[in-house]
Amino acid sequence: MKRDGHIHTPFCPHGSKDAMEEYVERLIALGYTHITFTEHAPLPRDFIDPVPEKDSAMQFGQMDDYLKEIDRLKRKYDGRIVILAGLEVDYIEGYEEGTKELLTKYGPFLDDSILSVHFLKKDGAWYCLDYSDETFGRMTEAYGGVDAVHEDYYRAVLSSIRSDLGPYKPKRIGHMTLANKFQKLYPTTRSFSRDISTILEAILANGLEVDYNGAGVIKPHCGESYPPEPVIRKAYGMGIPVVYGSDAHTVRGLDQGRTRMTFL
Repeated sequence: MKRDGHIHTPFCPHGSKDAMEEYVERLIALGYTHITFTEHAPLPRDFIDPVPEKDSAMQFGQMDDYLKEIDRLKRKYDGRIVILAGLEVDYIEGYEEGTKELLTKYGPFLDDSILSVHFLKKDGAWYCLDYSDETFGRMTEAYGGVDAVHEDYYRAVLSSIRSDLGPYKPKRIGHMTLANKFQKLYPTTRSFSRDISTILEAILANGLEVDYNGAGVIKPHCGESYPPEPVIRKAYGMGIPVVYGSDAHTVRGLDQGRTRMTFL
């Protein structure tokens, strides 16, 4: 089985207009047998998107069309490739009820989803961790250092794993070392291996999976997968399911990082 469990679509407002059918055709050509479309789920209604363009996620009004298009592709490509309907759901501390509301409504129509942390709050202000290196730089100033940003990120990831989001809570933890996206510009002064080990133990205890994300490999200021190989090796050793995700936002981005990701 060759699987990509993290794929975006033209429903992503910060992605491309490449048609979902183009993604499917390209994935078939690359030899994939199982794929999951995981568009950014609508943010809780009372959460204000902190990025300037307000384009981090789909709108609620797009959900029905998104699910209908996946259903159409499932029928069209039945027997050629397994297509799963999913979402990349944001874990936003303090907005768990809004997230649970979303999952309660749409969970019955989903096959496979991801739970990710992109947003962190410091001194009353929300930041999108991976939006830009400039934003990350402002975060380091607000937090008083790079290490403090990483500490808060891993704390939030751990909270996401332990959170009660209802019966349709996503089963896979997305890009669990996303804080490393700008590590060449903003290196940490200490190892976070203990924090990561705690996260892996929580993933195992809660019966969840790890998103082995190839996007970081091609990011110029990162240069490694999310999480990197030593973490994946440890996850495998613990018996945690690991699923490759291209995190592609364009057809061209499919399969990204895969040739440099040893444990595939």
